Amino acid sequence: MPFQKVQKNKAYFKRYQTAFRRRREGKTDYRQRRKLVTQDKNKYNSPKYRLVVRFTNRDIICQIVYSRIDGDHVFVAAYSHELPRYGIKLGLTNYAAAYATGLLVARRVAQKVHVDKLYPGVEEATGASFHSFKKLNKRRPFRALLDVGLVRTSTGARVFGAMKGALDGGVVIPHSERRLVGFDTEEKSLDEEVLRKYIFGGHVADYMKSLLEEDPEKYDRQFSRYKKEGIEADALEEIYKNAHKKIREDPSFVKKEAKEGAKHTDHRKKRLTLAERKERVVAKKLRLGFPAALAKL
Repeated sequence: MPFQKVQKNKAYFKRYQTAFRRRREGKTDYRQRRKLVTQDKNKYNSPKYRLVVRFTNRDIICQIVYSRIDGDHVFVAAYSHELPRYGIKLGLTNYAAAYATGLLVARRVAQKVHVDKLYPGVEEATGASFHSFKKLNKRRPFRALLDVGLVRTSTGARVFGAMKGALDGGVVIPHSERRLVGFDTEEKSLDEEVLRKYIFGGHVADYMKSLLEEDPEKYDRQFSRYKKEGIEADALEEIYKNAHKKIREDPSFVKKEAKEGAKHTDHRKKRLTLAERKERVVAKKLRLGFPAALAKL
């Protein structure tokens, strides 16, 4: 029998280094994070901003974040569940909603750092390339790096829709057009009309029309909420146009009002006082059948 070398011996385990918790859970790519967070030494204490884009089942989260030794700090945030305020009531996780959320966070951060008048971005989305690199009045445009997390960065991914919205909103983000929807890998060029179509929900409108012709029952099931709101395929572009206009007019955050009679529920377990703990012990003894005299000892 050939000799088999023991790989995992005592020396191996003495030298084994446990990975960070978020790496073990598959939540953070630390190689990517190190590059996004590490600031040049000659920048001293200047924050290095990231545009963090995350998708959940029902929401899109866009945040401008910077890192400190004690962790990440959110500078500005925008969410797709804010879009109903601007007229986009449904489809809050599609490409068009990602663009609108990116536009919202860009205009919001420009307003916060007081460059919203200097760098207004584009008046209306056309799908064309736009860069706010030109410096005006000694004030630079706001700059951030795109943080995609663990999302697969394939061409046409929604995360780049949010990036395009932020670019059109006047934020400088180093990027390439290769990953925007409509980019032709053979011709090495971007089809602006295709990108514009996705920004205004044209792909959803096309699917609505085709499904209505092919299978009206499935259309009624899949687009029941659209039907209830009276939204048809031809109305989508106008809805997104108006929403972009309203976002540019007033991107400020509005706190949601609490419902009447709503009470805050704290699910944390309340710490018992010494007297309450003693009463609890007495009650437990009585339940177990101890005499009352002995239970209070």
